Amino acid sequence: MSEAQDQNANSGEQPENQQDAANEQPNADALGQAEAILNEAGESVESEQDEVAEVVTELRNDLLRLQAEYVNYRKRVERDREVVRDNAVQSVLASLLPVLDDIDAARQHGDLADGPFAAIANKLDGVLQTHGLERIDQNAVEFDPNVHEALLRQPVEGIEADHVGAILRIGYKKGERILRAAQVMVSTGE
Repeated sequence: MSEAQDQNANSGEQPENQQDAANEQPNADALGQAEAILNEAGESVESEQDEVAEVVTELRNDLLRLQAEYVNYRKRVERDREVVRDNAVQSVLASLLPVLDDIDAARQHGDLADGPFAAIANKLDGVLQTHGLERIDQNAVEFDPNVHEALLRQPVEGIEADHVGAILRIGYKKGERILRAAQVMVSTGE
């Protein structure tokens, strides 16, 4: 036996310092172990929170990207629908141009001065104007090869050179698109 144990066995008393040391040894080890466990848990929780934050950020970015793609897709679809609609309207308007030529010829001959056919012709003109059909029928304006088709070149009294002297066939446009150029006589200005 050791001396300390011999003394304790002989006296029957444990020294106070040794008992405190013995009691504190298991407590100190338990506290140290608990601290180590808490530190590890805190680090793992922080690392898990960092991982969760990264995943949330990644998902948020993916969501924003998908939302932007959807908005762009929707705009593209709306734009395509508008183009298809405009093309359909222009196709219908272009197919009605011979009818409008006949109506204009009847007006020039006085056949549509009064009566039910005059009312129908006026209603048709109104409907076509609501769809954006515009007539190209102005005299004395500068000749524009994008809008006019020159059939003749003659002197016209009171009209400058390179200006429209007379409309031979009315042209039509919808917005900026020319459906049919106006056939005109261009003045030489003499």
